[in-house]
Amino acid sequence: MHQLTLAEIARGLADKKFSSEELTKVLLARIAQLDPQLNSFISLTEDLALQQAKAADVRRANGESGALLGAPIAHKDLFCTLGIRTSCGSKMLDNFKAPYDATVVAKLAAAGAVTLGKTNMDEFAMGSANESSYYGAVKNPWNLEHVPGGSSGGSAAAVAARLLPAATGTDTGGSIRQPAALTNLTGLKPTYGRVSRWGMIAYASSLDQGGPLARTAEDCAIMLQGMAGFDPQDSTSIDEPVPDYSASLNGSLKGLRIGVPKEYFSEGLDPRIAELIHNSVKELEKLGAVIKEISLPNMQHAIPAYYVIAPAEASSNLSRFDGVRFGYRCENPKDLTDLYKRSRGEGFGTEVQRRIMVGAYALSAGYYDAYYLKAQKIRRLIKNDFMAAFTEVDIILGPTTPNPAWKIGTKNDDPVAAYLEDVYTITANLAGLPGLSMPAGFVDGLPVGVQLLAPYFQEGRLLNVAHQYQLNTDWHTRTPTGF
Repeated sequence: MHQLTLAEIARGLADKKFSSEELTKVLLARIAQLDPQLNSFISLTEDLALQQAKAADVRRANGESGALLGAPIAHKDLFCTLGIRTSCGSKMLDNFKAPYDATVVAKLAAAGAVTLGKTNMDEFAMGSANESSYYGAVKNPWNLEHVPGGSSGGSAAAVAARLLPAATGTDTGGSIRQPAALTNLTGLKPTYGRVSRWGMIAYASSLDQGGPLARTAEDCAIMLQGMAGFDPQDSTSIDEPVPDYSASLNGSLKGLRIGVPKEYFSEGLDPRIAELIHNSVKELEKLGAVIKEISLPNMQHAIPAYYVIAPAEASSNLSRFDGVRFGYRCENPKDLTDLYKRSRGEGFGTEVQRRIMVGAYALSAGYYDAYYLKAQKIRRLIKNDFMAAFTEVDIILGPTTPNPAWKIGTKNDDPVAAYLEDVYTITANLAGLPGLSMPAGFVDGLPVGVQLLAPYFQEGRLLNVAHQYQLNTDWHTRTPTGF
């Protein structure tokens, strides 16, 4: 049962081949057996899962149906879940139990999804390797000595290891697409505002976006259907109708214009990954797509702009964690200043402290114009590049990451080297565009992803291209040895 996709689970439940309760018990036992190798979960919610599974079985017996009704999933541990620890991978929130459900959690629960637990992540979603978690690094099931990517690495590792069919993630600079690429999954970052951020603990509010991680584009369509939609509680949510994503999967790619930016194939890209990307292009050409070289001239400025804007927003968002209202509080503070300093110094890890300091500096009176304002102007130039490109093409294609997964610990002393792994993904966040990563092959036994970008609210187009590609390739069906 653990090899079934979400779509196959939905069919199996509808045909009464097994019950949600039976499936949930199988997967909980599998997590207990295998997750100690991976460290992909922070909290398991066995009682809640069995309760939800039984309720889903009753709903099906009463004639209800739905692709998510009775389907087991997990949530990245920054989605608030009522009465359950929501830690954000940090000592700061190790004792925090959310008093409400995030909109994404509530919507998926209403659709009948079964929550198996909360997955490990880089602390406050700050990282590209899932090594900054207070609960320890997550291991990549394809090679336990390597990182699974981040910050949604726990969700990615759990799905890749077949501990469950799908999970939620969040993407601030590539944190869904990058771990999807490094673990042989399909991961989708929707258009900014497509999925509610209410109850999703913020890192950088103008960049964060929730989305699904699953093995196939078909499963991502099912998950996004349950997650997307306008939310009046989120001021950045966009009131745009949600199409039937599954209905658009089987459209023909004949005549689809795919742009390949020449800037993607620079010296920083592993040539073996470049070859796999070109192979993917040929596959899509066979399906009728038309390939065109394009240019994104301001892409080179994306990383410096992102690593000013994101830390600036983080320094503001994380100021609420002060040891007063909730979260970690230092022992025996001498006064209020000591309470603030020690609670934050002891509660936040190194990477989070680094980004808070960078952000506070960039926003300070003497440097706001020189750094933050300039970064926002670059952001606009990057968006303009995409808008110009999408007058010529329907989809933009390229690598998701410049390298395959690296060994755990090898980039800890050089944070900039880890930041550079986001070079292809962060532009979509800066522009607010939807992006998808899908499996495209292997380098040294480690998975590689190809990234697709589309105009605003064209997630259906991304899913259609990925689904057609997956009908004609088998990369996404490969399973890591031992899982």
